Amino acid sequence: MASIKLSKANFFHNLDIIQAQTQSIDKIALVLKDNAYGHGLFEMAKLASEYGIKRAVVRSNAEAQQIEEFFEYVLVLADIPKTPSEKIRYTINTLEQIKEFPSGSLVELKVDTGMSRNGVSIEEMQKAISSIKNKGLILESVFTHHACADEMDGKYELQNECFTQLKEALVNNKKVRFHSCNSAALFRQKSCDEDMVRVGIAAYGCLELPFSSNAEKLKPVLSLYAQKNSSRLVKAGESVGYGAAFTSQVGVTVSNYDFGYADGFLRSCSTNYQTPQKIKIAGRISMDNSSFVSDKDELLVFNDARVVANYAGTISYEVLTSLKSHLKREIV
Repeated sequence: MASIKLSKANFFHNLDIIQAQTQSIDKIALVLKDNAYGHGLFEMAKLASEYGIKRAVVRSNAEAQQIEEFFEYVLVLADIPKTPSEKIRYTINTLEQIKEFPSGSLVELKVDTGMSRNGVSIEEMQKAISSIKNKGLILESVFTHHACADEMDGKYELQNECFTQLKEALVNNKKVRFHSCNSAALFRQKSCDEDMVRVGIAAYGCLELPFSSNAEKLKPVLSLYAQKNSSRLVKAGESVGYGAAFTSQVGVTVSNYDFGYADGFLRSCSTNYQTPQKIKIAGRISMDNSSFVSDKDELLVFNDARVVANYAGTISYEVLTSLKSHLKREIV
């Protein structure tokens, strides 16, 4: 069975760089949603706790309950609490949601500063704060999310200015914390003056931010290995796989490996992909396997999701989160 290896050294190296950016380990909240970007929720939570990270961000109640033992603080981005928790905080994304939260819940208010996705509008903010108080909820934080922190189009600066004005409007509320930085935003700033940063792709070593020298020092954490199912000599003129998409020009050994699109190997990598050792794929990726011009018993399929993303015409986030949970994950 294909398997994933997670580099503890690279993960800790990335966290060292992130901690240097924040100037405080206590400001780091590791984003563990969607199976820790495909790395493995439990595995990465355990490693983060070992490093000393005390905060985590997840998508759902189910994720929060799986990893809360490792952290002092867990923020849920997209779920409603069933009962109040002393450790788990919940995001309010709309005014209408507030009535669904049980009294006593710890909540964080998301404000839309220009992404036009989730969060209450600036105009709704004061009404939301009043409704939170009337419902008996405990407001701990106000935050936003950047749409273009990895692009130089001026929109990042506009959202920053909007959030700064929002913070100034709430300056008298000493109990409320603020956070806005995702990975890209953190590495664009010279100093970190907010209470928390939410780092995901940077911690996993696949942040693409060419104008940041510090971001370029990050190292990918995840490598994917596949095991050989079978080998055969393919003669010149013979074809391999569905649609005969690969036809050999000379006699070569082609082996079939146990990693296909049902496991998360994007089918758009068919016919043109090469492994880090420049081993060429032979034809189309199948549901449960793929063929390469190789006779290796174990094949390193990739060790940098950004490279795979270039072949697939997508982003590293999709490559990583496509990796199925049934793949064994090993910390090395």
